[in-house]
Amino acid sequence: MTLEPGGGTSPRLLRGRIVAATHNSGKLWEIRELLRPYGVDAAGAAELSLPEPMETGLSFRENAELKALAAASAAGAIALADDSGLCVEALGGAPGIYSARWAGEPRDFSRAMARVEKELLAIGARAPWRASFVSVLALAWPDGRIEAFEGRVDGDLLFPPRGAAGFGYDPIFRPDGHRRTFGEMWAREKNEIPADGSVALSHRARAFQKLACACLRPGGHEAAAGVWRKRERRP
Repeated sequence: MTLEPGGGTSPRLLRGRIVAATHNSGKLWEIRELLRPYGVDAAGAAELSLPEPMETGLSFRENAELKALAAASAAGAIALADDSGLCVEALGGAPGIYSARWAGEPRDFSRAMARVEKELLAIGARAPWRASFVSVLALAWPDGRIEAFEGRVDGDLLFPPRGAAGFGYDPIFRPDGHRRTFGEMWAREKNEIPADGSVALSHRARAFQKLACACLRPGGHEAAAGVWRKRERRP
């Protein structure tokens, strides 16, 4: 990995190979696909046998930063971490930073989605059930430098779950302006970075747009759009 020269708080441009501080195969696939057009590769934390740090933060940003810093320190390399989750308005923002924990061990998001529905019915909440997906991407360097970027997409929850694409809570989340859930969308549709600079669809892609502007080579968004147009696969 090399860093473009820069001083003070100037952005550092990424090249080469970094660590993706996640043990979630779905997140790892999306991160690799987002980085690929910029000439940056990512090794997963599981591949490097890196431990999963305790997520003791009280926000998505705090958890993303602690995961990125832990991976950068352990691997001696630049690390990218994502902390993301589903925030349901009627549930006071839950499951929020505890989204993965609602899936239990081992992770079973069908159980997590069923719990969301159960909680909504228990308090008598009526549809439409407003919710948002939030993602914070944190980049950490071995010298302790950290950068964080947040993306959010709003929508409604639908039950029963629809679609088998994506991962996590995707099958119950329908983004505003769309008729299908994330679980019914191709990965390209969710994560494509528009070449015209308009806002991407998914929360992670929106966070990545901000990261790309700060830390990736200019013009890469055009290549990214081309890559997604060629890929019609599901994660």
